[in-house]
Order: sequence, then C-alpha cells, then structure tokens
Amino acid sequence: MNTRYKITRLNEQEEPILTLEDFQQFFSTQPDFTYEDAFVSRNQEGVEMKIKGDFFMWHVDQVKVPFRFFDGELYVAISHPVIEEKMKEIAAALDAVYVEG
Repeated sequence: MNTRYKITRLNEQEEPILTLEDFQQFFSTQPDFTYEDAFVSRNQEGVEMKIKGDFFMWHVDQVKVPFRFFDGELYVAISHPVIEEKMKEIAAALDAVYVEG
C-alpha cells in the first residue's frame, strides 16, 4: 500500500499558503518535471481513467510520478524510496514541510 504525503507551508492560523503559482515557478526550473492539467491512467485492458487537476509529473526513466497540487498543498503517493527522496528535496527547496496525509 502506498502512503500519501503532502508538502505544505502553513501560516500562523495553520492554513496552507503555497499557491499554484509558487509550484509552477519552482517546477519550471526542474528539467525532469512537466505540468499537466489532468492525470491519465490506463489499465492492462486499455480502460482509461482521467482525473482533472493540477499535476506536476516527475519523469523518471519511462515512468511518470504524479505530484498533485490541491488547496495549497502538493500531494504524492510514496511507493518507492526514490520518490520519498525527491519529495524531501522539493519540500526543502520550498522551505516547506512534508507530512503524511
């Protein structure tokens, strides 16, 4: 089972303060990330599922790992230690924290 984490920075009222623009600016400097307005998943039978939203897709070899922006926070499911390391790098670069959620 994957554990979901979020990258966040909170104000004094404990509200998330990072914006989509903050993440767009950050990820525009990352050559292995692209922005997509939907995440598409296909199963082995060819059935497609499309989730609309703000996704920053991390390209690792032939795999795309979705980091999803939602309500001031960035979410990612940790299924491998390399994804956890990337999440920690992003949080540090944004002066944010990562927490399970």
